Amino acid sequence: MLIRLLVVSLAMLAVTPAQPQTKLDIPVIYLRQEVPAPPVLSNLDPIPEDRGIAGAELGLTDNLTTGRFMGHDYTLDVITVPQDGDLRGAAVDALGRSRLIIVDAPADDLLMIADLPAADGALIFNAAAPEPLLRGAECRANVFHSLPSLAMRTDALMQFLQKRRWDDLVMVAGTRPADSAYAEALAASATKFGLTVRDRKDWAFDADMRRNASQEVPLFTQDFGTYDVLLIADETRDFGRYLAYNTWEARPVAGSEGLEPVTWAPVVEQWGAAQLQNRFRDQAERAMTGRDYAAWAAMRAIGEAVTRTTASDAATLRDFMLSDQFELAGFKGRPLSFRTWNGQLRQPIPLVTRAALVAQAPLEGFLHPVTELDTLGADAPETDCTAFTD
Repeated sequence: MLIRLLVVSLAMLAVTPAQPQTKLDIPVIYLRQEVPAPPVLSNLDPIPEDRGIAGAELGLTDNLTTGRFMGHDYTLDVITVPQDGDLRGAAVDALGRSRLIIVDAPADDLLMIADLPAADGALIFNAAAPEPLLRGAECRANVFHSLPSLAMRTDALMQFLQKRRWDDLVMVAGTRPADSAYAEALAASATKFGLTVRDRKDWAFDADMRRNASQEVPLFTQDFGTYDVLLIADETRDFGRYLAYNTWEARPVAGSEGLEPVTWAPVVEQWGAAQLQNRFRDQAERAMTGRDYAAWAAMRAIGEAVTRTTASDAATLRDFMLSDQFELAGFKGRPLSFRTWNGQLRQPIPLVTRAALVAQAPLEGFLHPVTELDTLGADAPETDCTAFTD
């Protein structure tokens, strides 16, 4: 791997005119707020302790590969705040040490950090909170989003279902806040693409489905009648796995189980992604998650902007990232860029099962006057974010 990176770097030097080095120090801080994990029925999907952090570390490695030839020295410090810790104090400390912060925290905490006086003029990357509101009415001019919004993911799924003409949908949704938010996003995306979620049931079982699924799920889904696809809103992965093959009608499932719209998955291997997957696995000794990818993309966006501008101040980097000149190679088949109206990183959304990549949105046929990537999530005419235009 080191030999391959050296060969690529030497090849770049061979075709790039020599430029005087501009010595730059680029400190980046990864600020993480620990949150309690909800109880679930299965332990098949443990959350890695270094989720997100490992992605930022790989991004740091990638930045240093180029930076060492240009005199750019990147560093990454991780600050983890316990559940009952002083996040505000940790954020003030982080902002005093760097103007480039990657935040792994819930939406309310992200907004608190962004609104601190110390955050004025900083550049904060949201790598963990998917809520569309953060890209809409509650957007902040100093916050960019490397994690796709819920709307981007659910729009991707609805494009696929519309393409297949599976337009009669029903839904089972969990009762936790994350489940409800995902269910609302699924319903909104269905309406956007002319589909119908004609019935919904909330999953409130407290029985052990590992033993009872074959008896309970058929009766629970019998009232749906005939439909095309069962949508599942189970973002904590509590019950969804027990619905497939146990429904009254033999129908596909999608959403949080079955066909999933995701930020990233181990089954994404095209467009050079296998190389990224392998480098991550070599470094972290596990598979790359969507949260890892978002943190990697944030770190790489910083590196790309620093390389192109030979500057390290947040204002210059922000302006460049919002310009037409910024592009990030994200191993998703298309260059990634930031939306000028809300700071969201445009990116394709893989549609996957646990074993394969099924499709990648935007799908062919969904047109846009600027870029088909803007068919996913809030487009400029749809946004209620004003922070980027004030």
